[in-house]
Amino acid sequence: MQQERAWTVLDKVTIAYRGATYEIGRGRDYFGIWTVDGSRSQPLEWWPETQEGWSAAWTRFAVLEAPDAITPAGRDATRTGAGFAPAIGSRRGGAALRGSLAALLLGVGVALGIAGLFPAYLDGTSLAAQPDNLIAHVIYLATWTVSAVLIALGGSRLRIGALLATGLSIVTFGFFVADAGTAIAGSHAGAGLVLSCVGWLVCAAGSAVAFLIRPDRTADAAGPAGPAGASRRLVTLGRPRGAALGRAILLVLAGLGTAAAFAPAWDSFTLHTAAGQSQTFTAGNAFADPGPVIAGNVIVMVSLAAVVIVAALWRPVRYGAVLLAGAIIPMAAQAISALVQVGQATSPSQFGFTPAQASQLGLTISAGLTPVFWIYCVFVVALVVSCTWMLFAPQEEAVLVGAGTDFRSGAGADPQVPTWHVARAEAYSAADARPPVLDDHDWGTDSDEFDSYEEFTSDSPSDSAVTSDSAVTSDRAVTSDRAVTSDSAVTSDSAVTSDRAVTPESQPDEPGRQA
Repeated sequence: MQQERAWTVLDKVTIAYRGATYEIGRGRDYFGIWTVDGSRSQPLEWWPETQEGWSAAWTRFAVLEAPDAITPAGRDATRTGAGFAPAIGSRRGGAALRGSLAALLLGVGVALGIAGLFPAYLDGTSLAAQPDNLIAHVIYLATWTVSAVLIALGGSRLRIGALLATGLSIVTFGFFVADAGTAIAGSHAGAGLVLSCVGWLVCAAGSAVAFLIRPDRTADAAGPAGPAGASRRLVTLGRPRGAALGRAILLVLAGLGTAAAFAPAWDSFTLHTAAGQSQTFTAGNAFADPGPVIAGNVIVMVSLAAVVIVAALWRPVRYGAVLLAGAIIPMAAQAISALVQVGQATSPSQFGFTPAQASQLGLTISAGLTPVFWIYCVFVVALVVSCTWMLFAPQEEAVLVGAGTDFRSGAGADPQVPTWHVARAEAYSAADARPPVLDDHDWGTDSDEFDSYEEFTSDSPSDSAVTSDSAVTSDRAVTSDRAVTSDSAVTSDSAVTSDRAVTPESQPDEPGRQA
């Protein structure tokens, strides 16, 4: 005989829209539909917390409720057609002004960086006179310039430019710290170093201003960075699942490998004398420099690893790819700089020989690169491949989970929690809806945090699965992919005729989580 067992589910439900009978909102990590007067311990139907999940949830909600009966929970709104559209003109205008400010700051920073190429940088030598260092700085400035143009164009391009500039600014911070550390350790700092550091600071400020602009969810949002209706939260992270999990792990490993391979010596020099003697030296070990320079190199490695991890979790995936691209560019520039340096003549004075001594010994110097450098290049290429996949990866689809399978399948799933049905976005033939926009503070108008006590008489999770007794039996019968799996399932009384189909104005964008 099985003992009765009581268990508790603690969840927080926030309702966004309500109709005559049903309401739609957000749970801890899902979108769901509940009855207005029913318990919120378990939704009638629920969908994963993704763009497709919200689209499918709204489409289902619009089928269950008449458009004229749907109202934002606890708020008055201006009716536009079959939907609601809060005033957003002033918010868009503010975003445009901040976008212009960000583009201006980036432009000023790039101008300062260009000016810093020609005066003395360190020890009386300018960047323009050092091709290996010059090419790296030119790549930085070109990337910031592209970001400024994208931000100035606005729309979805603004977010792309902001993420690209942010990734670049985060990683290059360590490089400029290392250069400043060289001056602190005893080298002579020239005007070029000062101008370049100030230019980085201004570009970083422009990147931050652009990054803090919430993603626009107007019609312009549909583009390479993601579909219309993307979340307006500044940072949206999600746990990769299925095949995406393996790719995310490989991406993180490639990032960590790149950071680790950045530290050892890359440069190899072999000295030959006329007498047949030879000696090989390596240079460039990140931990063989003075303390301030080491600090800058460590910042580079830590920043790169952090950006790669965040990019792997970023949603939409394409936005993560853009952030990752911003971090890859300076690391690739370092590899290009090393290759350029190999082709340059090496002065004997670098090894303590005067020109006269070198001539007397018949000294010749050949430069090369260590195996660690080529390992570094392999990791950078792996990052580039991962970034390319993320840019062109198909949109993440909601996965259908049947009875007896938890949506958060995997580690941490509680076998005693009854399972709910996750409907697929493609199971609904929604029109290309254009929704009302909700700010993050619009959530929380009707929150319900509670402890739900459910009694079960069996220890088997399968006993809590819903059987065919709860299936919909109306003319609008739901197929197996859309079956309602709660005891309070919709019956034929809530059948909806075809004149209540979803209209293009009736689907709101995925709302942001309450802060």
